[in-house]
This record gives sequence, structure tokens and C-alpha cells, in this order.
Amino acid sequence: MDKLAFIESKIIGWEALEATTSAWRLRGQRVAFSNGCFDILHRGHVEYLARAAEMADHLVVGLNSDDSVRRLKGPGRPVQDERARAIVLASLHWVSRVVVFGQDTPLELILALRPDVLVKGADYRVEDIVGAKEVLSWGGQVRTVDLTQGYSTTNIINKTR
Repeated sequence: MDKLAFIESKIIGWEALEATTSAWRLRGQRVAFSNGCFDILHRGHVEYLARAAEMADHLVVGLNSDDSVRRLKGPGRPVQDERARAIVLASLHWVSRVVVFGQDTPLELILALRPDVLVKGADYRVEDIVGAKEVLSWGGQVRTVDLTQGYSTTNIINKTR
């Protein structure tokens, strides 16, 4: 398989995700989950995802669909479409799978995936993280990662204007 085909194979739908994670768990492997828009991938995103990947054997990234990004961020976003954003995320070798979700929050995806570790940035309090209560209820962990200061998609967009 060539490299681009390998990257694209890491972008999967919900049904394939459930089968994939079940196979990982049968091998005793743990799954971490994080999510976001990842509109313009920058150093802060890369460092955050690298830290998240250290928390389990596999990192699954839930990616907001174009429609959900527009609802959350406004009509000028996303800058890149969901396919482009998914390919960039999947190109990170420590990202095991990328799955797109269209809801405003990843709760349905979290309930389907049942991650062992739910990861968000330290700008969130654990009690405010969508899915935290549910992950904790099945014995999983909720962890936060310090963010790299000075990096945000909004700042990058504003600089280019």
C-alpha cells in the first residue's frame, strides 16, 4: 500500500471504527479519544495530539464535520474542508484513526466508541468535558493536556488578514 493510501485508510466511518476498536481491545489494547475542528493544523495541535497518543495504545480523533464547524465557529469556517482536515490528521503517525462526526458535540461518538481515555485540552475543566461523566461511569479516565501557548487557529486566521 502506498503512503497516501495508508493515510486515507485511517479515515473511517463509525461502523468500521467499532469493529476496529473491538479488535484492538481483544488484543488488550487501550483506546484514547479526542476531538475537535482542527481547521488549520498547527504546532499546538500537533503537541496536544502527541501527548494524547501517549495515554493509550491507540488514539482516535473525532473530527467535526464542515457543517458542525460552521455551527460552532461561524460562516467563515472551516478554512479547509473536512476531507483535507482528516487527511492532515491521519498523516500523523500517532493518530490511529480519524472519524468525522456531524453533531455539535461528540457525545454520540463517545458512547459508540467507549474510549478508555477521553482527552481534552487543559482549558477545559473535567466536569465540563462532554462525555466525561459517561467515560468515568464505565471505568475510563478523563485527562487534560496543557496547551502550547501562543498557538490557535483563530490567531493564525487573524494574522493572515
